[in-house]
Amino acid sequence: MNHQYQMYVKRFLVVIGAGLLTMPLLFYGRLHFQRPPRTDQEKTLFQGIVYRRIAESSPRPIVMHIITIDLTVPGVGVFVTPGMPTPDNRETNAQTTSEFVDEFDLQLAVNANFFYPFEEKTPWNYYPHSGDRTNVLGQSISNGFVYSPVDPDWSVLCFADNNQVRISEEACPPGTVQAIAGSDILIERGDRLDADLDSYNNRIPYPRVATAINREGNQLYLVVVDGKQPLYSEGVTTTELTEILLEMGAYSALNLDGGGSTTLVAATPSGTTVLNAPIHTKVPMRQRPVANNLGFYAINHPN
Repeated sequence: MNHQYQMYVKRFLVVIGAGLLTMPLLFYGRLHFQRPPRTDQEKTLFQGIVYRRIAESSPRPIVMHIITIDLTVPGVGVFVTPGMPTPDNRETNAQTTSEFVDEFDLQLAVNANFFYPFEEKTPWNYYPHSGDRTNVLGQSISNGFVYSPVDPDWSVLCFADNNQVRISEEACPPGTVQAIAGSDILIERGDRLDADLDSYNNRIPYPRVATAINREGNQLYLVVVDGKQPLYSEGVTTTELTEILLEMGAYSALNLDGGGSTTLVAATPSGTTVLNAPIHTKVPMRQRPVANNLGFYAINHPN
């Protein structure tokens, strides 16, 4: 009897152990199925805002998301995460892009500036969490208030109060009401800029975010490329990203924060929806709290 009891206990422990090992795999697998499908799609999200998803298999698996925004359409407005500098050299409270959309009742948003401090050690050990203080790199302006100063290493996307948009190398002109900063200007006056594009960090496929404008400065493009997800989307190099933007007809283009920060979110009747496949702390569909976001107001498109 004692032997049978011991065998029962051993079998029970084996089953429990197998279950504990299987649960993370099931959870991780479920997240994979929550990613947007690898199929092409085009639809009007809001008046003046059109979304396209493009899936490619060459030169590697790639899923990209392209937003076209007509800034002249009534109801379209721009909004950047507000900030306030403090003596500890911090300017904003980190939040996910979905939290940003929900807090300010926006229709669309994408992550924006590079920032620090940042670390990513494990799925539970990282910084910043939502609410943690962060420092935004490059100039940032929200509702006319400059909360992050000009930095010559970071170029800027600048919006005037009439929604006219431009990309500047260092600082936005007077009268700018919303602005975010990025790293490299990829395209200027319709021509590719090759500075630093051959560095190792720019040559490896990676999740990328870029913004671009047309010659007239009244149409904005957001390009979000998923990455770091084998067989689904491995990302693109900066050179490939520039080619994508040139094929779209971009007149000027700016590289924004990518990697695990890469997130595109829209408001829908059923709630806030992530349009891409972010991968924070190596977990698919997990959003990273970031320093600031670029958001848009718009009128719902009639069905």
